[in-house]
Amino acid sequence: MSDSHRRSLLIIALGFGAVAFTSCRNEDADAYGNFEATEVTVAAEVGGRLLELRLDEGDRVSRGAVVGAVDTVPLILERRATAARRAAAAARAREANTTIAALEVQQTIADRELARTERLLKNAAATAQQGDRAEREARVVKEQLAGARVGRAALSQEVAALDAQVALIDERLARSRIISPLDGTILTRYVEPGEFVQQGQPLFKLASLDSLTFRAYVSGSQLTSLRLGQAVRVGVDRADSIATLAGRLTWISSVAEFTPTPIQTRDERADQVYAVKVAVKNPDGVLRIGQPGELLLGNAEVEEVGTN
Repeated sequence: MSDSHRRSLLIIALGFGAVAFTSCRNEDADAYGNFEATEVTVAAEVGGRLLELRLDEGDRVSRGAVVGAVDTVPLILERRATAARRAAAAARAREANTTIAALEVQQTIADRELARTERLLKNAAATAQQGDRAEREARVVKEQLAGARVGRAALSQEVAALDAQVALIDERLARSRIISPLDGTILTRYVEPGEFVQQGQPLFKLASLDSLTFRAYVSGSQLTSLRLGQAVRVGVDRADSIATLAGRLTWISSVAEFTPTPIQTRDERADQVYAVKVAVKNPDGVLRIGQPGELLLGNAEVEEVGTN
């Protein structure tokens, strides 16, 4: 076969391929875009060695499910030491209460003795020395009682501070468990069990794929035909056709922008457009993040779908 013949066959094949590609494209589409999802990156809330992480990319997890844990032995030891200091402070506080109770009894007796001595002094039945001694004893007991009460207040504050430290450690222990914040699918896993992780270090990323958001760009002239909550259709490529899915318009940008590079031709990118978002249910998981699609405006009866 000659080179010219081969080139002719190649041109014919490319022509058929172009026809096949354009036949799957809906020329009546109002806009083009891609599917996206709200992705959440879960990070370590405490630092330590990662004991386990029970998930793999592609796994589905439920909201509130415990999927891993960070080593808590240092925190447990710290809690025990803090609890011991708290118990000692509480014991000293109880001892201070006992001391205060005894001093209050002594103060009652000293005040009574001082009052009796003062009556005797008025009747010249007691000496000045006895009066001074009774006054001194009453004053000493009063000062001792005041000091004991101050000490008890300080111990109460120490116990409260240690209680707060124990509560803080308990909260850190709770955060050492790695919990899924939503129902979703694991997109990326960043660490492996046995690694030492820092507080705030990303562990994995997930997204809810039950309902995806289709982001497209429409011209200014199309805005008058759009409204929030409007039922629309979104077309996606299949083997040899375009499947149409029901959607609902959930967001319309209030700011014009230049169309992103991958969406339109160079000439069309020179025009300013408005971004819109359409919520599309994806119960069977047939849609993918980043998958291209086309927006078809007009009336359509659709089921209620989630919003972005």
